[in-house]
Amino acid sequence: MSVRVRFAPSPTGPLHIGGARSALFNYLFAAGKDGTFILRIEDTDLERSSHESEIGIIDALRRLGINWDEGIEVGGDNGPYRQTQRLDIYKQYTEKLLAAGQAYYCYCTEEELEQERQELMARGETPRYMGKCRDLTAEQRRELEAQGRKPVVRFKVPAGREIVINDLVRGKVVFESDGIGDYIIVKSDGIPTYNYAVVIDDLLMNITHVIRGEEHLSNTPRQVLIYEALGMKVPDFAHISLILNSEGRKMSKRDGDTAIVDYFNKGYLPQALVNFIALLGWSPSGEQEFFSMEELVKEFSLERVSKSPAVFDLNKLNYINSYYLMQTPPEDLIDLALPFLRAEGLFNEADILSEEQRQWIVIFLKAVREKINNLSEIRDYIKFFTGEEVDVTDEEARLILQAPTVPAVLELLREKVLATPELDPPTAKSILKQIGKELKLKGRDVFMPVRIALTGQMHGPDLDAILALLGPNSIEQRLNKTAKYLKQD
Repeated sequence: MSVRVRFAPSPTGPLHIGGARSALFNYLFAAGKDGTFILRIEDTDLERSSHESEIGIIDALRRLGINWDEGIEVGGDNGPYRQTQRLDIYKQYTEKLLAAGQAYYCYCTEEELEQERQELMARGETPRYMGKCRDLTAEQRRELEAQGRKPVVRFKVPAGREIVINDLVRGKVVFESDGIGDYIIVKSDGIPTYNYAVVIDDLLMNITHVIRGEEHLSNTPRQVLIYEALGMKVPDFAHISLILNSEGRKMSKRDGDTAIVDYFNKGYLPQALVNFIALLGWSPSGEQEFFSMEELVKEFSLERVSKSPAVFDLNKLNYINSYYLMQTPPEDLIDLALPFLRAEGLFNEADILSEEQRQWIVIFLKAVREKINNLSEIRDYIKFFTGEEVDVTDEEARLILQAPTVPAVLELLREKVLATPELDPPTAKSILKQIGKELKLKGRDVFMPVRIALTGQMHGPDLDAILALLGPNSIEQRLNKTAKYLKQD
């Protein structure tokens, strides 16, 4: 049978880093083996699931370039692909298990179950359900139902079993059935539990490999038992490691941004996120650091997925994103950068950019992309290129402006800029060289006072880009402001 894998998120919130990694590993595994990648939605948590969350997950996957062959919004021969649309299917299998004596109705109340848990813990035993309702007669069931008790359905766990999982990442893992207890597969409202529904779905969708997070490892023996009870082949399992924060704890919302959309909103590129996430718990065979999706498909294997926890290193993400910012043509970054520019009031939300405006953004991005980790940081540089005010607060910068050659430099700059019909970066660079040559000054004696006069700073983006982006009018206004400011000194 050809490889068939799935990613089955619960739509109770946005797609998080861990979920994105599971989706990516499944996608890469299937694509590398010419298999099928399925997306289905596990929405049986009726209180917390939402359509908005589902849409957000789907959008995040598509923005990452993780596309599926079958499932939600794509269709296929094994649907429906949303669990709440499969309730009749689960009911059929529940009836089979009940009829075969492999499941039973349980009428125990929460209070009774809590008392049982406390008694087991007092004896030093693992809390579990001890099978009080296993052998109820029909008469006993009628009496309990007459009391208004609504039953759940429990799976009858066989005693004295070793459940062996030959995990493709973790190796052989053994569980004892006596430590599990009879667990609920259908709640009193008729909704199946995760451990039950996921087996029926994987079974009917012919899933061959289940690749998911380590936190699901403890669920695996419960699921294996259901496969066996139904007489069906168990898929191969691969449980990938936890993702830890920089302090060695499991990542959580307390660590800051954990959702993929948070990183999109900060201006991280999809290809950088994919590259970074792929390296969380997986290592390539060579020294290569940067991978396209196509290269990841060719290189990825479960054999190189580590058992050890992965560490989310923001510095590594910034490093990777910086690389992709430099590799991406500025023209292709315009639409991604535009929301941050608009947030600073540079362009009207409703306006369609003119060619001149798009060119301005291209020059701007060329000037600043070496200095940023993500596109949201371009906001830190907008002040260099907009507005009329120049505030020189640094003492060293103020001293530079007091040099006797500065007035001549600034005045000649004004003349040449105002006489230039089109001020682009090459022309600006030429003007700066001309000033140095005409006044017989070294480059630093020209560049530094011009930079300070126009930006108030001693460091920043390329000066020729600053001149081009400001344009003649803004340059003249800033020089006027600086001249007045210097007279005060």
